[in-house]
Amino acid sequence: MITIQHNVSLKKFNTFGIDAKAKYFISVSNKQELIEALQLSQFSDYFILGGGSNMLITKDIDIPVLHIDFKGKVIGPPNSQGEVIVNIQAGENWHEFVLWCIENGYGGVENLSLIPGNVGTSPIQNIGAYGVELKDVFVGCSAIDIETQEEKMFFLEDCNFGYRNSIFKNEAKGKYIIISVAFKLTSKSHKLNTSYGAIQQELESNNITDPTIKDVSDAVIAIRQRKLPDPKEIGNSGSFFKNPVIPKAAFEILQSKHSTVPHYVMSDTEIKVPAGWLIEQCGFKGKRFGDAGVHKNQALVLVNYDNATGAEILALSKKIQETVLEKFNIAIEAEVNVIG
Repeated sequence: MITIQHNVSLKKFNTFGIDAKAKYFISVSNKQELIEALQLSQFSDYFILGGGSNMLITKDIDIPVLHIDFKGKVIGPPNSQGEVIVNIQAGENWHEFVLWCIENGYGGVENLSLIPGNVGTSPIQNIGAYGVELKDVFVGCSAIDIETQEEKMFFLEDCNFGYRNSIFKNEAKGKYIIISVAFKLTSKSHKLNTSYGAIQQELESNNITDPTIKDVSDAVIAIRQRKLPDPKEIGNSGSFFKNPVIPKAAFEILQSKHSTVPHYVMSDTEIKVPAGWLIEQCGFKGKRFGDAGVHKNQALVLVNYDNATGAEILALSKKIQETVLEKFNIAIEAEVNVIG
């Protein structure tokens, strides 16, 4: 039996710590409750809330907020190659899921340690870090059609995964609620990815020459903790902007003016440039504007120092975008979903 709460503060339900109100708030912990909520005759639209990690709420929400709080894990038997399928409910915390994998000897998600949010929203964004993306371990996800309340499976080939992108941000946006996600992980002969970013350097500094999945996870956690603020201590949503991918010709012009610009070759024709570097060059790193600001260690991260409103953080993000465009002629897109 579901309960409809009224005028609920969403401050503890979003990692930015924005104190917006939900006129109606419904928490569901299983498929039956979700379907019951979707069939309420007095409502025709819903705001779906998972871990609240990839959103910026700029105003109170008048439509019902539907909090997906499904919990549980189902583990299949390993095959002859040592691969195992694990099915994780949508309301499980992502980082706690990664730590559970490490404890149980399952490899594949260790590079994705300490990413905020819940498992259910991970396919929407095709979350990624340190050379690994969700699609690399994704088998499929089960979702409820909001209109018909029927369950549908989306397999890897259905999801049109791209850089921080998927079918759920495009043609399926607002049509489905993901209730569980299945991953293919390794139980032996783990394939470690230590070549991206500072992982190898972190391992070497700890005199680790033959790393385990836990060693890689620990290295990623240490790097992220140095660079990124803990949402429990200061409101943020991780990386606020996507790293722009620009044509090679445009990059060559940029490099002729800024010889030290960091970059990653995506293809023969495209180069990825770190948005954090662009923002830092514009002088925003560590700057504070009232209670909204740019983090001192990572310019990609916008923060709520205390009681910033979503509108104030949004205004800062737009100012940054305009300044980067004016200085570099490069448009940077928000990675965070802006609500309102």
